[in-house]
Amino acid sequence: MPKSSQLRPDRPATINDVAERSGVAASTVSRALSNPGRVSQHTRLRIEQAAAELNYVPSSQARALSSGKTGAVALLVPDITNPFYFGIIRGTQLQLKAAGYTQLLVDTEESEDVEASALESLRRTADGVILAAARLDDEALVQAARHTPLVTINRSVPGIPTVHIDTPGAIGQALNHLVSLGHTTVAYVSGPATSWSNARRWTAFNDDAKGLGIKVIRIGPFAPKTTSGAAAADATVHSGATACVVFNDLIAIGMLQRLRERGIRVPDELSIVGCDDIFGADFCNPPLTTLTSPIEQAGRVATTMLLERIKAPLSASFRKLASLPTHLTIRNSTGTAPTPAKTKD
Repeated sequence: MPKSSQLRPDRPATINDVAERSGVAASTVSRALSNPGRVSQHTRLRIEQAAAELNYVPSSQARALSSGKTGAVALLVPDITNPFYFGIIRGTQLQLKAAGYTQLLVDTEESEDVEASALESLRRTADGVILAAARLDDEALVQAARHTPLVTINRSVPGIPTVHIDTPGAIGQALNHLVSLGHTTVAYVSGPATSWSNARRWTAFNDDAKGLGIKVIRIGPFAPKTTSGAAAADATVHSGATACVVFNDLIAIGMLQRLRERGIRVPDELSIVGCDDIFGADFCNPPLTTLTSPIEQAGRVATTMLLERIKAPLSASFRKLASLPTHLTIRNSTGTAPTPAKTKD
């Protein structure tokens, strides 16, 4: 028969109290409550009943309740199928695991409404949030940060810590590379109109092109997916540019596919530079010249910055900005500018 446990009213129940009342070892109680499939149904029900009678709260939950913390941090990404975010997801998860936190992953589907709804619900379920490529406006993000510690990646909002992957800093490398190959008319294939990164890249592209004395053309905007590549390729060919810098590798890969279908040779007839150097960029046909970003590092740094905020919310000494450099990786999708066709007499 299970023993009867007498508790002092001033002491919360322990796992040993539950074990004594249900007539099993403390290790069995632990297995029943954390991994129910490892004990028999009869034993599990007896343990659960004893725990309920004693108002037993596991120590990890007790610590969370007493501190007001959940032990979870949320990562919001606009498109979970985009390989760019794989590195960020890995970086944040590894850093959170090392710090004893659980990661909650949310796909906001490139939607401001979904992003806003997620931030609202996470106020109760997460100790902090990392926002990758946020689509909400500054005012909405500032409002959210009043309730939940936030860190952004590739989005600058006054008062919110952020990690910048400095792709604009490498745009000049890409343009200098294209100029050295003889290109004088270069297009920028734009990403989403609401993308903060897209705006920064276009500004850098335009400014650097002026310094080099080349003609620039802006094409788009396009959704940051391979399915946008066909329309982007057609528009670039029609523009008369002999080279282009593309918002991200996904669009660039889609362009390569479309140009191959049309029989337009890359780089003989059109040179293409992508952005991010995602997994697969070097497997394309031809392999993609692109701006290489420290994506996983961005996730790790953002996590470190957020944990600083969570642990010392009133401190003014936490890091507010981290800027990570990028560089141009040259592969076979860029080449010498095509020679203009001679007109017949």
